[in-house]
Amino acid sequence: MTGRRASLVAWSLFGLSAALLLAGVVLAIVDPHSGGPANPSSAGPTLDDVPAGGAVPFAVFEAVIFSLLAGTGAIVAARRPRNPIGWLFEVAALCLAVLMLSDALYWHAAFGDPGPHPTAEVALWFENWAWIPVLVALFSLVPLLFPTGTPPTPRWRFVGWAAVTTGTVTLVAIAFSPGPLQNTEWVTNPLGVGGLGLRTLADASFVIWLVSALAAAVSLVVRFRRSRGVERQQLKWVTAAGCLLVASFPVSALLDNGVSEVAGWTCLLFALLGLAVAVSVALLRFRLYDLDVVINRTLVYGALTAALAAAYLGCVLVLQLLLNGLTADSGLAVAGSTLAVAALFRPARSRIQATVDRRFYRRKYDAAQTLDRFGLQLRDEVDLGALTRELRSVVADTMQPAHVSVWLRAPRAEP
Repeated sequence: MTGRRASLVAWSLFGLSAALLLAGVVLAIVDPHSGGPANPSSAGPTLDDVPAGGAVPFAVFEAVIFSLLAGTGAIVAARRPRNPIGWLFEVAALCLAVLMLSDALYWHAAFGDPGPHPTAEVALWFENWAWIPVLVALFSLVPLLFPTGTPPTPRWRFVGWAAVTTGTVTLVAIAFSPGPLQNTEWVTNPLGVGGLGLRTLADASFVIWLVSALAAAVSLVVRFRRSRGVERQQLKWVTAAGCLLVASFPVSALLDNGVSEVAGWTCLLFALLGLAVAVSVALLRFRLYDLDVVINRTLVYGALTAALAAAYLGCVLVLQLLLNGLTADSGLAVAGSTLAVAALFRPARSRIQATVDRRFYRRKYDAAQTLDRFGLQLRDEVDLGALTRELRSVVADTMQPAHVSVWLRAPRAEP
């Protein structure tokens, strides 16, 4: 495929995803019931159901996240058409757009009406299996093929074929399994085929797919250990984003149980967007070597925020106890705590930055200390030979070159 045709196809897929997402947002604006009931019952929609609040803002949020996911995939696919990573993200974004619109269409037709809705149930049928290509693309093929677009070695191709095969079998088995659809037990699969044991086949193939996804993650580790230079830096970006994505699953589960399903889903969406951004930065090599700065700033300002928040709360509580008889409800404790935290910002940031550098960036920290000592010595040293030896020692310690030489310009001859 030529570059121009690949760009046309990539942006056409983006346009299709954006159109589906826009339709979902418009439907949410026209009919707030399309967001579903506030407390869905396992028996299905009834006339007494109350629509969920915030359907329009959440629909807009989902559309923005999925559009960004599709956009990053389109950019990568248009500029690196021979690399399948961008196309995989576009397929995932398109399937997520189908999920969003299908759910909205069903609740638009069925909210408050317990009767059958054949057309709406067909839309819900797409939602029942459209999540499978997302898992196969993002959790099996992307780790296996990143960043070159091919497996680490020809032997790893088996993992890719296993993931695609088991994902396809799972999709077909779930799509045509008889009985209730997932998450909507009151709706019977309108295209279900009985007597073939598809439910058991779907469970077995999904377990095999999980094994292939784990093997794909292992292949990423193997590739990282063998990588050098630019490829290693690319893998660092995706490894960092992948760790955040994995960590988002337990956090999402906690938010789902402790706060709301919307909060848990939002956490997963942000982590998924972070993975897409990391992949696009790595493949397009835009500010590729800034990852260490990003991680450094994240550690520093994350720790700084937690420390200042704890200090602020502690100051408020302590000052309220000490000054309760004098200030009553005047807010003096809050003002004093704010000033104290503001005064602590710079010294706390410097201390945390030094701790992070010393703990996680030891080579950078040692190099900085060495340069500082050399700067102090440079002011007092008058022996050119000693200064040359010290300069070579500092360069060797900080830069670790294979060879160090010092050239000094000969003094001009007096006329």
